[in-house]
Amino acid sequence: MLFIRSIDDGRLIATAYEGAPDPTCAPHGAWYDLIEPTAEQRAFVDQATGVSVPTRAEIEEIEVSSRLYNEDGVEYMTVTAAAGLDTDAPIKSPVMFILNGGALVTVRYVELRPFTNVIDRLARPGGCHSVGSEHLMLTLIEAMVDRLADALEKVGDNIDRISRDVFRARSAKESAGKRDHDLQATIERVGQAGDLLGIIRESLVGFNRLVSYHHGIGHSSKIAAETDGRIRTIQRDVSALSDHASYLGSKIGFLLDATLGLINLEQNQIIKIFSIAAVCLMPPTLVASVYGMNFKHIPELDFQYGYPMALALMFVTALAPIWYFKRKGWF
Repeated sequence: MLFIRSIDDGRLIATAYEGAPDPTCAPHGAWYDLIEPTAEQRAFVDQATGVSVPTRAEIEEIEVSSRLYNEDGVEYMTVTAAAGLDTDAPIKSPVMFILNGGALVTVRYVELRPFTNVIDRLARPGGCHSVGSEHLMLTLIEAMVDRLADALEKVGDNIDRISRDVFRARSAKESAGKRDHDLQATIERVGQAGDLLGIIRESLVGFNRLVSYHHGIGHSSKIAAETDGRIRTIQRDVSALSDHASYLGSKIGFLLDATLGLINLEQNQIIKIFSIAAVCLMPPTLVASVYGMNFKHIPELDFQYGYPMALALMFVTALAPIWYFKRKGWF
């Protein structure tokens, strides 16, 4: 899909094309927005803007030199964007910004809420006060960073809830099976929070590199003071969010270790119960073994109360270890 977005009377006007538009009647746009573009659409944008739109395989390369570079005065900048942050299956997808003086080209492969929000806002009357392509790019980046900040708040709240569940006081009536199930579910929740945080951190790293690169290019071409201030604000926001993400990452690691430790304690408690039961059954087993021997001359063989005596002896020898262990506080 190709959207050619132009600015008219302070509003962002979009024209959508499912295929490649006719170059003779296509409007000139300030922003060419490509979503899963075809080869024909890339060729049209190449001709209309004078840039070379890379393929998806080229955009997805992870080398910094392949993600941030300048060709003939055209800036090519790629960042890993986070999508589906409100769902249980967040994903990451590359987004490329191509800045060519009077035109902005974006290439993406998923719908992104920050793009939708910016487009809706700029489409309102008087919503677009600037016609600069750089202004559009920075507006999009600011919206994407704000979206990551909201996602970080969500992760932080989720981690706080997990922490309260892990360290809450457990009632004596709560069964061991239910506790084990809760701890297993907690590990899954911690893992999901860790996956989402990893996507956010990777995106923040990409934005930090992108903005720093563009800032350096801008300084070499005497960037405007207003734009310089916006870029520095974005850099500070990204840096602060990265620090907060690092803190949340360490907290997730602590929660994972604590949950695994509690599971080990529960398992040790179960093994302890079996060990105590085995020790308590050893003396009565010994008594039963003695009186179960098939020898003709056993002193209590003809004793009238031999059988009740053996049962009583087994009962007493079973209770004695239990009394001793309780006195020592071992269980």
